[in-house]
Amino acid sequence: MKNAPPVWLSWAMWGLVMGLYFIGFFQRMAPAVMAEDLMRDFNLGGALLGNLSAMYFYSYAIMQIPSGLLADRLGSRRLAGGACAVAACGIIIFSLGTSIWFAYAGRLLIGASVAVAWVTCMKLAGHWFPPNRFATVTGVGLVVGNLGGVLAGVPLSEAVSLFGWRMSMGASGVLTFAVALVIWLAVRDDPQEYGYRSYAHSSVLKNGNLPAGVALRSVMLNRQTWLLFFAGGLTAAPVLTFAGLWGVPYLTQVHLLDRTTAATITSTMLIAWAVGGPVLGGISDRLGRRKLPYLVSSFFAALFWGVFLFAELPYLLLYPLVALIGFSSAGLIIGFAFAREVNHPGATGAVGGVVNMSVLGIAAIMQPVLGSILDSGWEGAMVNGARVYSESAYLSAFSWLLVSTVLAVIMVLFTTESFCRIRED
Repeated sequence: MKNAPPVWLSWAMWGLVMGLYFIGFFQRMAPAVMAEDLMRDFNLGGALLGNLSAMYFYSYAIMQIPSGLLADRLGSRRLAGGACAVAACGIIIFSLGTSIWFAYAGRLLIGASVAVAWVTCMKLAGHWFPPNRFATVTGVGLVVGNLGGVLAGVPLSEAVSLFGWRMSMGASGVLTFAVALVIWLAVRDDPQEYGYRSYAHSSVLKNGNLPAGVALRSVMLNRQTWLLFFAGGLTAAPVLTFAGLWGVPYLTQVHLLDRTTAATITSTMLIAWAVGGPVLGGISDRLGRRKLPYLVSSFFAALFWGVFLFAELPYLLLYPLVALIGFSSAGLIIGFAFAREVNHPGATGAVGGVVNMSVLGIAAIMQPVLGSILDSGWEGAMVNGARVYSESAYLSAFSWLLVSTVLAVIMVLFTTESFCRIRED
């Protein structure tokens, strides 16, 4: 029998593709620190700014199911390498856009291309890591992604102040081309291509993946899939909406903080989200349970959002509070392992695409909806060409963050435990 791949090689293969997820997360969160610049340069209100940011989410969500099916058909290397090159083109189009339509096109292209990142990483993890480490590995993936989000906080804020948002985005596009080249040259879809034993399920090694139509039908007819679909999306959307767009304007306009301090607070949420991923995923793996840790973490996410909305706290206490929100919200990472285990082993790409579609899809809806709520409560105030909203307007909009997490708790409550075992078919 062939030896298992060395640990360093498994992490290297997976980590290179995770580089695309890092880039995607950076681009996802970048509009938060550029919000006022974008409103001024493109003459936008809250709803239109929400739509500009959400263009990424729209195309990302739409591409999730095709991404899963393409991952099963093409493999991680070809799909991730090609998508990374397309993402670089989208970033450069966005940075050079002279009208809102060019900006929309760039954001759509970025979202559609980086949409394959998470699915391909989960696909790759199923081949390069043992099954009882899947939640831990995907948790580390959340760390890597959130590091991209952190880079889109204070560091990007400083870069925008020094060089402007267009040059900062353009430079990130050039670096993305370099990542695409490395993925294409170095990554392999399975350890067998390097002469090692694969960790893929025996039925997949023997029979291959399910045909695309069969895989998708199997996943979508599974009640568990839809509970985990909504649980993940309803947990992630408040974090992505707050840290990815409306958090910085809220903190600068209501708490009167400077942009760098506000970006530090939203970055704290993302750092805690990153830390929570491998910690909660590891706890789930060790317990041999999925439902209980997912349910507990979702409950606390809802509780802490409630405190954020209704407790009047000085801004210094926002640091630990947003950290608690981020950490507990990271329980959604358990849902990816959970969904994989309750579906056919030959449909891993399809199940990853379906479940991950909600994570960005619900955020895509929430960002402009909250922008519309803010616009409806706007009292006409403007600073440097950007709209300024009142505390009551933000409270009305942010109440939906709490509603979302409460609904996530209900979804997890109705799931059936998998005991960390892959379904036998």
